[in-house]
Amino acid sequence: MNKFKVIDAQYVEGYKLKITFADNHCVIVDFEPFFLKTPSPFYEEYHDLSRFKEFKLENGNVVWGDSWDLIINPKNLYYNDLFTNFEN
Repeated sequence: MNKFKVIDAQYVEGYKLKITFADNHCVIVDFEPFFLKTPSPFYEEYHDLSRFKEFKLENGNVVWGDSWDLIINPKNLYYNDLFTNFEN
């Protein structure tokens, strides 16, 4: 079993998602600090809450956009740490 596989994600409020993993670990991740500290034109559109809320689950990942314009390593989500570079 890959414990880092995302099996559910729900919008909470603001830029927060409640994310559940294959081992039933659940965490609320706030993406706002990530957006503020790592600006990028590639995912600037997701600063708009209506666009941020359009996330989806694909292959055990939380993704935004048809071409996975924004994707965060599931290990970062699992440990609720969007800034550490975890090895895949």
